[in-house]
Amino acid sequence: MTNLELVLERAESLLKRLELYLPIPPENPDWKKVIACRWRRASGRGYLQPVTIPDTINIRDLSAIDEQKKLVDMNTRQFVASLPANNVLLTGSKGTGKSSLIKALLNKYYKKNLRLIEVDKTDLHELPEVIDLISELPYRFVIFCDDLSFGSDDEGYKTLKVALDGSIATTSENILIYATSNRRHLLPEYMSENLETTYKGEEIHAGENVEEKISLSERFGLWVHFDAFSQDEYVNIASYWVKKLAGDVYQMDDHIKRRSLQWALERGSRSGRVAYQFAKNEVGARQLREITKSVSR
Repeated sequence: MTNLELVLERAESLLKRLELYLPIPPENPDWKKVIACRWRRASGRGYLQPVTIPDTINIRDLSAIDEQKKLVDMNTRQFVASLPANNVLLTGSKGTGKSSLIKALLNKYYKKNLRLIEVDKTDLHELPEVIDLISELPYRFVIFCDDLSFGSDDEGYKTLKVALDGSIATTSENILIYATSNRRHLLPEYMSENLETTYKGEEIHAGENVEEKISLSERFGLWVHFDAFSQDEYVNIASYWVKKLAGDVYQMDDHIKRRSLQWALERGSRSGRVAYQFAKNEVGARQLREITKSVSR
């Protein structure tokens, strides 16, 4: 045996021993049983991690966004019916139901083979790998990017641009991207960039930096904006959740309404999220008092 053959044999033996200590790569999910996954990394490779306890939010639970629900629901219905549909960008105030609407639509259409994969902003450069894993499967996949925004020097948005519409290869027809953001153009905007604007007659031409930022959001075919809730809308949402969590035992009287407004004032927001948090605190505290009273008797 030559020295080279001896070295190769020892190297192969060493690799076999090392494999015993390496974690077993996770298997691909069984999409018949799994409706949602997160993209994760382990042992130097990406994989789809099943969401074992998905959010059970129902589309009926979302109030004061009827027009937004109608738009995104119609697009999703087209998608699950294998009809032309658009990538969707949901923008606007925090806590107004952008992410909840996407999860509610998954719960509505998963029996029609809709599935969801959540990809963090930091993993967007791995989108091509995610797409390769699912493009041939007999399901309709929404790739979900939540709370999406990029810094002025963040290059991750370029990968998203290519995935949306910019590669030499056409995106698989069974995949759409739904993203939420507080920013309409996903990137910060600066006053200095407005100085780049030029005028030719009556035409206004934005500068290159502004055009670059707009070009990303324009690749989403459907834009859906969510406005902040009015006081009445906030109170109605809080009332709905109090009633639902309490099982119709408690009603939203004037005293509880005042507490819900105080709760929002302390948090500086009248969002649906804050209304839900108030309802959990209100109903939970009341139920705990009732349990304590019954035990002390």
